[in-house]
Amino acid sequence: MTFFNSPHARRALTFGIAAIGTTLFWYLDLPLPFLFGPMGFCLIAALLHLPLKGFGEVSVGARTILGVAVGAAITPEMVSHLPRMALSVALVPFFIGLIALIGVPFFRRVWGFDGPTAYYAAMPGGLQDMVIFGIEAGGDPRALSLIHSTRVLIIVTLAPFLLTHFYGVGLTNPIGAPAADIPLTELVLMVAAALIGWKGGERIGLFGAAILGPLIVTAALSLAGLIHIRPPAEAILAAQFLIGCGIGVQFLGVTASELTRVVAAGVAYVALLAALAAGFAGLVTALELGHPVEAFLAFAPGGQAEMTVLSIVTGADLGYVVTHHLMRIILVIIGAPVLARVLRPR
Repeated sequence: MTFFNSPHARRALTFGIAAIGTTLFWYLDLPLPFLFGPMGFCLIAALLHLPLKGFGEVSVGARTILGVAVGAAITPEMVSHLPRMALSVALVPFFIGLIALIGVPFFRRVWGFDGPTAYYAAMPGGLQDMVIFGIEAGGDPRALSLIHSTRVLIIVTLAPFLLTHFYGVGLTNPIGAPAADIPLTELVLMVAAALIGWKGGERIGLFGAAILGPLIVTAALSLAGLIHIRPPAEAILAAQFLIGCGIGVQFLGVTASELTRVVAAGVAYVALLAALAAGFAGLVTALELGHPVEAFLAFAPGGQAEMTVLSIVTGADLGYVVTHHLMRIILVIIGAPVLARVLRPR
């Protein structure tokens, strides 16, 4: 196995396993083969302790494609609909508050995690952000990484099943036009928006820069009438492939004790999160503040990138879904460190 000491060889193995998964899912006509194929096969390979390795900056760069896709959906018409989202978005802080009240004691008292780990494990923010903040607060980085990876994995796996069987939605909405059908000027603008937004966002310290930076730049171009279409289908499929690989590789090196304690705690917590999310989605639907499918996607506590993919393939209102997830991420990332410092003496 010395051949796989090389990072390039390990990445080649990861790519090959993911490609096999994609091909098999495609051949069997299973949903989202470019997301679930790599995710499923890389997860199995990781649990078998094969020498996998993620794609680093390439995977981060793939998220810029989704940022551009969301930004292209922010049109003058969509902006005119923002007031109708206000009441629904106003429920997000209450959603986060309930998660904190239930989640922190759950991890602290039921599963016996220390305070910082319990707090940041409960917060449904970005995986990297919650791990970084948790480490700074003295939490267990491995436990935080596995718990949040488990959350994203389960939500991304279950959400399509729920959408198709309970909401009657197909996952067949066209994800984008072929690159050959998109004007060259718009393709160039999309690439520029992705790179400028990503690297510019990182320079100014924007959280989630790979998605939010391109989103902001593309939204400005869309509102100016320079971009009229989302990124090509090939690019969105590539983003799905790399995101799927990334989720699976997160479980590399998981031990038996981590499976029975940390991952099990993550699985149990997802059940609590799902119940809360279902309650708020039902409330939004009952109050006629949003369409049932969009309410479900808006409050599903998965990753922003993964929920964007599901919104695209279901044909949901991207602006509505992403606005709610942005509010959730902003509240968690800004509020979590502040609240953690307030509660630390206790």
